[in-house]
Amino acid sequence: MTYSADSADTLEPSFPVPDVNVATRLDSGYATAGGATHSSDTLLINEQSRLLEAGGRRIFKFGFGQSPFPVFDPAVEALARHAADKAYLPVQGLPALRAQVADFHSDIDQVRWDTERIVVGPGSKLLLFALMKSLPEADILIPAPSWVSYAPQARMAGQRAVCLAASFESRWQITPEQLDVHCRAEPERLKVLILNAPGNPTGLSPDIGTQQALAEVARRHGVLVLSDEIYGMLHHRGEHRAFARDYPEGTVTTSGLSKWCGAGGWRLGVMHVPAALGGELFARILGVASETWSSVASPIQRAAIVAYTRGASLESYVQRQRDVLGELGQWSAARLEAADVRVHAPDGGFYLFPDFEAHRERLAARGVTTSAGLTARLLDEVGVALLPGSAFGCDPCQLTARLAYVDFDGGAVLQTQLAALDQPAITPLILGINAIVDWLGQDD
Repeated sequence: MTYSADSADTLEPSFPVPDVNVATRLDSGYATAGGATHSSDTLLINEQSRLLEAGGRRIFKFGFGQSPFPVFDPAVEALARHAADKAYLPVQGLPALRAQVADFHSDIDQVRWDTERIVVGPGSKLLLFALMKSLPEADILIPAPSWVSYAPQARMAGQRAVCLAASFESRWQITPEQLDVHCRAEPERLKVLILNAPGNPTGLSPDIGTQQALAEVARRHGVLVLSDEIYGMLHHRGEHRAFARDYPEGTVTTSGLSKWCGAGGWRLGVMHVPAALGGELFARILGVASETWSSVASPIQRAAIVAYTRGASLESYVQRQRDVLGELGQWSAARLEAADVRVHAPDGGFYLFPDFEAHRERLAARGVTTSAGLTARLLDEVGVALLPGSAFGCDPCQLTARLAYVDFDGGAVLQTQLAALDQPAITPLILGINAIVDWLGQDD
């Protein structure tokens, strides 16, 4: 750098003219950045649906997996009482909340949660990322289909995302044989298997035998299992089996309030890291937390203590959700199957993963050959918002989609013990499913 004098009292630096500007450098950097990612498909479809509705379109909102039910009333009341709480809380989470979470999950899951090995975070989503970021170099083994954010998070954390493709015939579950084959291929690398049951996007859980066999393979090869059990409480028959029951020493479990408590926007998740995994991993997770979110909002943590306190009213609230979701899931699956759409009836949560393969020739004649094309046409022509199977790691040419059967008034349904299908509150759901069936029967 040199200086030039334009006057006796002014010195201006003279810089060489750059060959590129900052935008060019950004574009060049993104082109080679292995950890780059884009917006979540689930959040994008939610915003897109809102914009279309604002423009006057009738949209059947099956794209975004948000609980249709109101937040548990006593937790809402506790939130109001603590609205003025403003103190930063411990990074790990309020001790009273961690103790309540430990009691809750130890009882529900029949496996011990240690209060001192629990981390409270702003939703389980960030806890999942914190874990991946805290690990040494690893292969993150991700079943396909699986939740849209696992693979992007793995890449953002500097890890290698590895897809393990499942099929309709295996009920969209990976097999113990698949896991064993991959572990044998590169035995020196740490393997982290992500499991989600009941699953997003499928609504399915492994049977007990399959889960126990997976646990045995994981134990044999020293695989760390990240068990995302955010939908566990919404197993329609109340039969969720925590993976840590079969592999307690190697399973990190996450859950939270977003699904069974209807409190997605509250952003409160919990993670349990077993003591058998040692102190370094846990310390690193807390380090990520301290350098990023600091602590979850104080009023939310206070309200969560109430949400995690078991009692007759909470049991009734959760059971009613299970009953309603089970009834609507079974009806939706049966209606689609009658239209020659392959789909497994769900075990829990509020998702179906229909396969439109039987309609391939007719859809191809209408210009539809991919899952993205299928969902785009459904949204454009009949206002049904779904997410394509490709968003969940499936082959783009596979004609699958995720359907979140949540477009109904959950508050109204909870106020009565009538069968869900007998209530006008679920009319949007019925109309939306019927719109898919009618569209499939059209000829161009």
